Amino acid sequence: MRGLIVEAGQADSARLVDDLPEPDPAEGQVLVRALAVGICGTDREIIAGEYGTAPGPDGRLVLGHESLGRVVSDDSGRWQPGDLVAGIVRRPDPVPCRNCAAGEWDMCRNGQYVECGIKQRHGFARERWRTEPDFAVGLDESLAEVGVLLEPASVVAKAWEHIERIGARATWEPQSVLVTGAGPIGLLAALLGRQRGLEVHVLDRAESGPKPDLVRRLGGTYHTGSVCDLPLEPDVALECTGAPVVIANVISQVGPNGIVCLAGVSSGGRPLSLDVAELNREVVLENNVTFGSVNANLRHWQAAAAALAAADREWLSALITRRVPLADWRDALDHRPDDIKVTLEF
Repeated sequence: MRGLIVEAGQADSARLVDDLPEPDPAEGQVLVRALAVGICGTDREIIAGEYGTAPGPDGRLVLGHESLGRVVSDDSGRWQPGDLVAGIVRRPDPVPCRNCAAGEWDMCRNGQYVECGIKQRHGFARERWRTEPDFAVGLDESLAEVGVLLEPASVVAKAWEHIERIGARATWEPQSVLVTGAGPIGLLAALLGRQRGLEVHVLDRAESGPKPDLVRRLGGTYHTGSVCDLPLEPDVALECTGAPVVIANVISQVGPNGIVCLAGVSSGGRPLSLDVAELNREVVLENNVTFGSVNANLRHWQAAAAALAAADREWLSALITRRVPLADWRDALDHRPDDIKVTLEF
């Protein structure tokens, strides 16, 4: 069968092959026919050889961690042929650590987890893949065209859950949220903010293209420029760019008792001059919290599926700015200015 692979750790080794074996039954009892995979910065970094670990000695790693497919068969009987599903990316470590043992593999303590398409387990960018029944997540049939957004939505669902848990430390009635970065994660974070009844503000560099319109259609306010120039002190901020200057400004901008979730991964760059003492003073005196969040466990995937099911389908569809046939995979990896989410279609 066809699949998109890399030689793990080797830059620019990605290629489409047609000789992949059928998925090993050891990967799980559920056999799934692929419909689509999403492309993100992680895939581009793996293709650049920056990281990624193969599951076997041949060094091959099948790419793809944002999945959507239909069940072909399930020897466990849990799933029925034709069910619309996505595969959870991270799997618990074999020890397991106490978090993995509790089903919280997103909070793994020893780093021995595996991740489909990323770390020691083949991904979903192949015509058929397998998963364990407990690591498939069902989607409403109406999400057949947009269900590939479930993986990034699960990351956002976890972020919001942790925000709300932190908020419960005291009387907390948030009114506004600031999201920095209008990529898939940022826009889905804004969606979940609107679903919570919050006043949503999104800041991004793009002054034109689909992003401003998507925020307005959501009922939010779109901003460009600097965080420091915004006329608000949000109760919640989700920082989705990973840009050091933006991170520092967001931490300073949030209001009293505010909560900042860092959901973007920094890629390094120029040193940043920062008055740590002043930042510390603001955070301490205003009882603010800043925390990081990545990945998701089963309850977050299920919460994300419910959030997508409750969202406007046309709005979700507009997040997918390009749908590229598998044969043209190189085009999907070519990031264009107006891209939000690009998918490979099977």
